[in-house]
Amino acid sequence: MAALKFVRSVYTDFLAKSGLEPTLLRGIKITAATPGKVSFELPIEKHHCNRLNILHGGTIASMVDMGGSLVLASRGLWSTGVSTDLSVTYLSSGGKVGDVIRGEAVCDKFGKTLAFTSVRFINKDEQVVARGSHTKFVALAQKDENNIVEQLKPEENESKASSALGASGSA
Repeated sequence: MAALKFVRSVYTDFLAKSGLEPTLLRGIKITAATPGKVSFELPIEKHHCNRLNILHGGTIASMVDMGGSLVLASRGLWSTGVSTDLSVTYLSSGGKVGDVIRGEAVCDKFGKTLAFTSVRFINKDEQVVARGSHTKFVALAQKDENNIVEQLKPEENESKASSALGASGSA
């Protein structure tokens, strides 16, 4: 519950202080958060769509960016770093006005300098319609006085998975 509360407070701060998020992504609802995982959904509105009246790829790319930031917040970062790389693969239409698209963000690796995240998007028919990856520079973000990293440690299985891969946490 602590992760969900913290992630929602970071999202609220994005809405209050950023330019893009309150314009494009105000309707995101964060439905679940545990350290290293965040689920969210967006009811698709006209301003999210392209001229074909389907979800615009730019909206999905913006949600990859937001999802990557929110999943880092789920690990206790208030200032969620700056993007160094972002990519999206579009598999199918995300939907049209009135549909809801769901996002599932995961922190794949959380190092001292870089954090790697991935996001899957699921449409109303439970099909994966896009997937994205987002790399963020977090060295400076880890110094923010509002962080609660110690309180939002990842689940045990994430730590074991990182160890099994030989990850030292010093990306």
